[in-house]
Amino acid sequence: MRASVKTRLRRGLRFARTRARELRMIGKALASTKHPILVHIIPMRQCNLACTYCNEYDDFSKPVPLPEMKKRLDLLADMGTSIVTISGGEPLMHAELDEVIRHMRRRGMIAGLITNGFYLNRERIERLNEAGLEHLQISIDNVVPDEVSKKSLKTLDGRLEMLSEWAVFQVNINSVLGSGVKDPEDALKIARRAVELGFTSTVGIIHDNNGQLKPLGAREQEIFEEIMELGKRSFSRFNEFQHNVARGREHNWRCRSGSRYLYICEDGLVHWCSQQRGYPGIPLAQYTPEMRHREYFTEKFCAARCTVSCVQQVGILDNWRDPQNLKPMPMTPPAPQPQLVQIGQGRGDS
Repeated sequence: MRASVKTRLRRGLRFARTRARELRMIGKALASTKHPILVHIIPMRQCNLACTYCNEYDDFSKPVPLPEMKKRLDLLADMGTSIVTISGGEPLMHAELDEVIRHMRRRGMIAGLITNGFYLNRERIERLNEAGLEHLQISIDNVVPDEVSKKSLKTLDGRLEMLSEWAVFQVNINSVLGSGVKDPEDALKIARRAVELGFTSTVGIIHDNNGQLKPLGAREQEIFEEIMELGKRSFSRFNEFQHNVARGREHNWRCRSGSRYLYICEDGLVHWCSQQRGYPGIPLAQYTPEMRHREYFTEKFCAARCTVSCVQQVGILDNWRDPQNLKPMPMTPPAPQPQLVQIGQGRGDS
């Protein structure tokens, strides 16, 4: 599908503005360590799908009311947060999501969205355009739906074509390796289709229930390298840690979660990331600069074998400075959770 001249002009203008904002974000991050760079926020945990690997959804919870979402976004903006990525669950099920995005933009934060794509149509894409969305990511697990996942190229390709034709925001397609999908070649087919449609392409790698390393097989490693080459237009090309993940190698880095990266669950609690929910587990309204400062200098026990790429990408900006010499505060061990797939490398990317 080919976008109209009007859509291409709008897309080019938004791309230029977003790139300028991202450059300012990088400059601000290098100049000061006192603010969050990227926050993932959950407006609802409910999802319309039930992928067997995922532990980030339910089928019953209610959406966070719009006034509460605005309150949380105001708190993040007051902290100086640069980027907010909306995730879930399935955020497009939130009836007032457009206004959530508008509020993010009004408060000067770069607006991203991670979705399974099933609720996208031309009308919804235009609403996201008008709301000011800047980045959207869809993870696609296989070419044909199976018992593991319905997020397949077959079911979503028509929606991808609509995005190619109508979206003025940037779109990233994240293919997945190691999720239990029968044919790992599917990931390469998905990545090639993404590039064909004019999107960026990244690849996610399976991790265990604690977000920890699970290396790929030999053929999967080859596919990973091919997809990374296809995705050379994306920010992920700077992210060497994913190459270590694919080979099962530990990675030496300084995780700044709890400070430069925050994960805000539907209950409004601050967590290290989606795979360490429960720590620190402090309400956002009570999360002080002193707490963020402590987490900045806290060495994370899960860092060496982590695969959560959005947190790693944030860490790139600070890996060169400020050694971590603090240990985490005592915490209650999280309950065992089923295995899941990382939701991607897109900016928020994840």
